[in-house]
Amino acid sequence: MYVPRTLENYARQASGQFPVLMVTGARQVGKTTFLRHISEPDRTYVSLDDPVLLDLARTDPPLFFQRFRPPLLIDEIQYAPELLPHIKMEADRLRRPGLFWLTGSQYFHLMKGVSESLAGRVAVLHLMGLSRREMLGRGDAVQPFLPPSEAPPDADPPDSVPDLETLYETIWRGAYPAVALNRQMDRDLFYSSYVQTYLQRDVRHLARVGDEMAFLRFLRLAAARTGQLLNLTDFARDAGIAVNTAKSWLSIAQTSGIVYLLEPYSSNLSKRLVKTPKLYFLDTGLCSYLTGWTTPQTLEAGAMSGAILETWVISEILKTHLHNGRQPSFFYYRDRDRREIDLLIFQDGVAYPVEIRKTASPSARDVSVFETLGRLGVKTGPGALICLARQSLPLTRSSWCVPAGML
Repeated sequence: MYVPRTLENYARQASGQFPVLMVTGARQVGKTTFLRHISEPDRTYVSLDDPVLLDLARTDPPLFFQRFRPPLLIDEIQYAPELLPHIKMEADRLRRPGLFWLTGSQYFHLMKGVSESLAGRVAVLHLMGLSRREMLGRGDAVQPFLPPSEAPPDADPPDSVPDLETLYETIWRGAYPAVALNRQMDRDLFYSSYVQTYLQRDVRHLARVGDEMAFLRFLRLAAARTGQLLNLTDFARDAGIAVNTAKSWLSIAQTSGIVYLLEPYSSNLSKRLVKTPKLYFLDTGLCSYLTGWTTPQTLEAGAMSGAILETWVISEILKTHLHNGRQPSFFYYRDRDRREIDLLIFQDGVAYPVEIRKTASPSARDVSVFETLGRLGVKTGPGALICLARQSLPLTRSSWCVPAGML
């Protein structure tokens, strides 16, 4: 079942301006389904998962493009980087927008080849799993999230905001379309298969991992640390691996779209800021599976309850920006006095602070830390407390409570 994706409008716009459109993202987020859905009837689809076509693409790219003429959709382009120079030549020869649509699952290595071969000719879009709005069939109306300066004009009525149990079931199942849209699918079976595929295909392709069980243990430890400051030394010790190995494997998880590192905000006006990034899993269903939470109820009541909610909110906000073609400027703030702001969204030189709490009784005290930004000389916009309240409420003259279920 296909649901409208927020990225559709931006993808069509980009394809109308560039000869090459590339959509990257983790496995199973729906890249191929998305592009095939918005594709014109005359665009030919070619999957490099087909070993015969992959061999042709690698050994004889000119013959490949004699057989398949643009407009063309090439799936899993990272398996045949030999095609990229020939795509460049075809784009330069034909000089038309929308000639080639590409998908790829391994962002860093893929982008290295693209930057060398297709600079100035390609629009790169990043697709994540389904947002909550997309699951509801309202993805086409999503705008990049910023804390509101007044009551949101399109806020959902309180009776349509998901309750605690429904919200945590969404978090527990995750955002991969196959499991998010089909409640009959066995969630554990899906993620078990996903992890095996991820280990066997992407990890072996990106790096030499001699001990797959050690890498799986590493992933589980990373999932258990979602929403926390990343200490590579402690991380490596707990995983039983060298620090350099932990750094390399973390890079693999990033490039595969599994984890996200939120960098700390730094200011020349202050030297008291923590310089360590925070680690977030990009899919809360995968994170919950790796940490062994067998039901939404145990997840909500367990030790990771607050961290998994924060992870989900960060991921949802990130989707609203990436799926509108924005490259988000996101940071967190934390100083040595333990004053912390979960998220700073920078836009046009203004910082919009966001705090995330698992509470249904918000108060002005929850956002009092926002005043710290003014003392640092940071130009600050409206702030938001994202929590479990049922409706939007003003907390201060410049901050609003925003229900997590309204994201």
